[in-house]
Amino acid sequence: MSRLKSLLCLMALAFPVLALAAAPQPAIDKNGKTALVTGSTSGLGEVVARRLGAMGAMVIVHGLDEARGRTIAAEITAAGTGRAQFQPGDLGSLAEVRQLAARLRSEHPRLHLLINNAGIYGASDQPRRESRDGHELTFAVNYLSHFLLTRELLSLLGSSAPARIVNVASIAQSPIDFDNVMLERDYRSSTAYAQSKLAQILFTFTLAEQLDAARVTVNALHPATMMNTPMVAGIGRPAMSSVEDGADAVMQLAVGPALAGRTGLYFNQINEARANAQAYEARARQRLWDMSVGLVD
Repeated sequence: MSRLKSLLCLMALAFPVLALAAAPQPAIDKNGKTALVTGSTSGLGEVVARRLGAMGAMVIVHGLDEARGRTIAAEITAAGTGRAQFQPGDLGSLAEVRQLAARLRSEHPRLHLLINNAGIYGASDQPRRESRDGHELTFAVNYLSHFLLTRELLSLLGSSAPARIVNVASIAQSPIDFDNVMLERDYRSSTAYAQSKLAQILFTFTLAEQLDAARVTVNALHPATMMNTPMVAGIGRPAMSSVEDGADAVMQLAVGPALAGRTGLYFNQINEARANAQAYEARARQRLWDMSVGLVD
């Protein structure tokens, strides 16, 4: 059993999915609100995008599969409650992230919700890969691209207050080795994934300290363990929960009234929880922030 699989199994026992047997989301009117969900052409992101559309939101569907993205956007619009459009963008390219942000700023006067959901996880035997910018690919897609995208869209979010940012992280978290962030030594796909997900949480906490919570909040979560997503299927792992379970947790942070004005938090599914200890180290958070600024700028 791999290191990541062992970790996830232990975490699933410690934090049972039964906690997700919560009351359904109340009917919330998001008419006139605009939401971007990265990685929403399949899996968790698709379910969340469809739910937001059903609430009346203008949903920006994002992903690499243009045909699928346009189909989802058309179906959300055809349902007659909300509207949607597809926006492409390879998160393995910082240039494409900037182009995506520029299009959004040009085409949308407001952005009320940003859900940084897109992510990748390589099979255990997959060799180390790099992004177009020469960064370890999992770190680049799961974390660095969202760091840049969020910074590029902060002014739009701020002018749309109250706005929310939701970072979809994971309970699989590994402390960042700042002497080997890009895993040029001792590469393991499980370490790459877990490190990128903890980076999302450190970023969440740092950004929350910089923003006025009355205007923009930012929170992170582990949505559910080993959901039945294409990513999990692609690495040959059996599903332990459903994307519907994960969507319940994401929607709580995205639209839940109880989260209004609450920021800098980490949730395990629908419950507020503690992340890896490194997330609470101010020096580590600042070091990651400074490094990230240098990598994207």
